[in-house]
Amino acid sequence: MINRELIEALDELEKEKEIDKEVIFTAIESALVSAYYNNHPKTDNVKATVSRETGEFSVFITKTVVEEVTNQYTEIDLDSAKKINKKVKIGDTVDIKVQSDDFSRVAATTGKNVIVQNIRQEEKRVIYDKYSGKAKDVITGIVEKADDKRYKVNLGKADAFLYTKDIIPGEKIKIGDRIKLYVTDVKIDEKSNAPRITVSRTHPELVKKLFEAEVAEIQQGIIEIKSVAREAGSRTKIAVCSNRKKIDPVGSCVGVNGARVAAVVDELNGEKIDIINWDENPAIFINNAMSPAKVVSVEAYTEEKTAEVVVPDNLLSLAIGKEGQNARLAAKLTGYKIDIKSESQKAEMDKAAEENGETEQEAETMVDAAVEESEE
Repeated sequence: MINRELIEALDELEKEKEIDKEVIFTAIESALVSAYYNNHPKTDNVKATVSRETGEFSVFITKTVVEEVTNQYTEIDLDSAKKINKKVKIGDTVDIKVQSDDFSRVAATTGKNVIVQNIRQEEKRVIYDKYSGKAKDVITGIVEKADDKRYKVNLGKADAFLYTKDIIPGEKIKIGDRIKLYVTDVKIDEKSNAPRITVSRTHPELVKKLFEAEVAEIQQGIIEIKSVAREAGSRTKIAVCSNRKKIDPVGSCVGVNGARVAAVVDELNGEKIDIINWDENPAIFINNAMSPAKVVSVEAYTEEKTAEVVVPDNLLSLAIGKEGQNARLAAKLTGYKIDIKSESQKAEMDKAAEENGETEQEAETMVDAAVEESEE
């Protein structure tokens, strides 16, 4: 029976699961009306109320006062109406309370079913509301289960699935591990109508958010992360700048004795991180992005978003990086297509152009062809 125990149960639900009990009350009232309609002709003159203090319910049929009743479900004669309210007159309406032990039993069962159903729906809604606000942010979870395709991660009030494609290459995750995850998306699953939380350990924004958590100056808005380029499990380049001249953005992100960057590296399973100074001048920015290689010169073409970088002969391999990684990350970080040449290659190109009167592009082609031949 709907009574004081219901109030206590809903109070507990509201406290523990953040479910608004008013939603449940409203749903029960709607269900009581439906329960009445199951055994009576369907009209639009039935309403129900549940006391928020006692949990007791009442169902009423609203009838119009008439001289002669033609529809017993919607009308009541004046004499009968005056027994309910002495002041009524023809054309008024009166609420007649349903008195039925059978209906009370049906109502109690219906109320119980509605509570269960709506609690489930409200739990899903609360979870969605809670975690939809976490999209594009970092959360911490505990790994509970694993199979060949994914890990089930307990986030507290919900579960997320971390798929193997979103795990840092080479990373070994065990049951019980506490890991940090970047929430890429939160949406409602069409089949289960439950929240589906998509997470990643490989997303570039994870690195950005980890630095935001470690570096107080970023939280305060003194230092800004301008861009991030990442090849998860191997290397990340991050460009930073300071809004205050006296604050070194790179030093702040590295931290005393490298403590801040070390905390991020540890979380990313030892991934290497290059922190470089961002600059509004594209040539200077590209020069910085080529770190750890030293650059002789940079020619940046802003309209084409291309750049020519010249490095010492002995640093060409370092500038390009293993399998082209350093050059690739520098290009991603700056948004420029970068052409890297050694000093000798650049000199040969310039000499060929001068001697033969060819365009720089033609000379470049000749030099590149010569380099390829020598490598063969």
